[in-house]
Amino acid sequence: MSNQHKRLGEIVIIWIRTVWLRLLLAPVLGISFLVVWAAVVEADVYTNLVLPSPGEVAERWYELYADGLLWRHTEVTLYEVFFGLGYGVLVAFVTGYFIAKSRIVASLLTPYLVALQAVPIVAVAPLLIIWFGPETQSKVIICALLVFFPMLVNTVIGMRSIPPDLRDLLRSLQANPLETFWYLELPAALPVVIGGLKVSATLSVIGAVVGEFVSPNEGLGYLIATGRGNYDTPQVIATVLTLTALALLLYGLATLLEYALLSWQRAGNNGL
Repeated sequence: MSNQHKRLGEIVIIWIRTVWLRLLLAPVLGISFLVVWAAVVEADVYTNLVLPSPGEVAERWYELYADGLLWRHTEVTLYEVFFGLGYGVLVAFVTGYFIAKSRIVASLLTPYLVALQAVPIVAVAPLLIIWFGPETQSKVIICALLVFFPMLVNTVIGMRSIPPDLRDLLRSLQANPLETFWYLELPAALPVVIGGLKVSATLSVIGAVVGEFVSPNEGLGYLIATGRGNYDTPQVIATVLTLTALALLLYGLATLLEYALLSWQRAGNNGL
């Protein structure tokens, strides 16, 4: 019993150290980055036009926020990101499911999907703007196209990684296709599928900005484009940092979803 208590204590200590390391590492790296940035500015390595100080960027960010410009354009980008991510993930999951289940569907669709992925989204974006107009609809489509392929690949991998023995077990229990999907395929593939969702969440921000660069009329990409045109480097950096925060938020939400949906997996691992 004493050995078990000792082992439990060691596990708790390791867990505490790991948690504290995770909590402290990101702020320490962020502060270190700001210190190096400020030191480079103070050393006059670059002019303020090229690299403004962190204080100037923070001041410009507050001006954008106080004017309401930052939130208004962030709201547009959020709309494009959430709808593009939602459409792209949904279509990719359904397509990936049928590709994994049917060799005929896989042989028919895979060459075209790979060809679509091989074309850079920057080359396709102008066509989509022409076809669907310069409004948010075309940017949602651009965003959906960018997140589609990673989610598709993860869905196919997740569905094909299910052991055949488990499928045979469900078949012997006379489970219908819907029951097989709900009780076997979805739970078994979920860890890999959510991995694709986490990648797609960050790519969705890139997709929205690409569309806003091609048709710069609103959104955070528009703020970057106008800042570049006016040589307003603080505005460009402030907007890029806002986009970074948005991508981190989406990744964090996907991680929380992973934590909530895969509690059964953690419980099973702890029981081993």
